[in-house]
Amino acid sequence: MVNPLSHSDNTDDKATVFEEQQLAAYKQVLAAIARTTYVSLYVINWEQRTFEYVSKNALFLCGLSAEEVKQMGFNFYYSHVPEEDMNLLIQASKIGIDFFERIPHEERTAYTISYDFHIKSDNKLVLVHHKLTPLVLNETGQLKKAICVVSLSTEKTAGNIRIFKKGDMHIFEYDAENKLWNSIPTITLTTREREILQLSIRGFTINEIATKTFLSPETIKFHRKKMFKKMEVTNMSEAIFYAANNRLL
Repeated sequence: MVNPLSHSDNTDDKATVFEEQQLAAYKQVLAAIARTTYVSLYVINWEQRTFEYVSKNALFLCGLSAEEVKQMGFNFYYSHVPEEDMNLLIQASKIGIDFFERIPHEERTAYTISYDFHIKSDNKLVLVHHKLTPLVLNETGQLKKAICVVSLSTEKTAGNIRIFKKGDMHIFEYDAENKLWNSIPTITLTTREREILQLSIRGFTINEIATKTFLSPETIKFHRKKMFKKMEVTNMSEAIFYAANNRLL
């Protein structure tokens, strides 16, 4: 039986020696990156429905070790994602692959799909933001391996299926009700908004930012309010997460 998450009948279970060497090399790179960030990283073998690499960052592990999650492979989702959100993951996988297969082969690794879903951790539901980017394609251009990045979501609900292309200022957002993709422009920050955001990340208060930028506290509050409205967030913590998840920094 084909796992509904993979949405593929292609199952090449034999890795070449060259592929094993590649795997060892990028595991070292990913492990080094994982040590420098709070987000969780893992690599899916889409054809074999397994995880080839899982970082030790705790967010995605749900109390398990990285090795335990790796051994579970796609069964991890069925064990730690609520049924409603599991159906969402299956839908996101299917419509994402359908979108992907309409893209020319040479452009496919430039695209990333993202969505939000809950995972069960310590008897609580945590809404996470999941980004999946093609890493390796097979000879026919189908997805073979993908790198996944998991962070805390800045959204209020699960879903929010979006696809974006490297270097493109538009995002494709899936309309589940009408079953179609809408192209929406990405949010852009002004130079002043970006400056305020960067200073806020460093821990500066409104008054301190005002002093450093030679502006009044009321002006800083004005720019913050405009930025929050753009992002549809209510405070600076949410704005920082949003900016990080949407490549605005």
